[in-house]
Amino acid sequence: HVERLAKDHQRAAEIGKILEEQDYVGSVEPVETNIAIFYLKKASMEEDFIKHLAENDIRISNMGQGKLRIVTHLDYSQEMHEMFLETLQKVRL
Repeated sequence: HVERLAKDHQRAAEIGKILEEQDYVGSVEPVETNIAIFYLKKASMEEDFIKHLAENDIRISNMGQGKLRIVTHLDYSQEMHEMFLETLQKVRL
């Protein structure tokens, strides 16, 4: 599925851009692949953030101390992507 990687990389970059616009995000590492890594402004918000996403059937990786990781992949559809971007924009912590 090498031909699909470009789409995964594009979606990860879009996620990175949306994250950079959110008040609850402290910083976003440069997105160069299908992985977006970011830091919450307050590490203490990590549990609430993960819980909010889980309530919307979204799972991301917790790396500790407010550092979070999102990976786009073959099973991540455009519909899921759009819903995820909307969810990120609606988070209130």
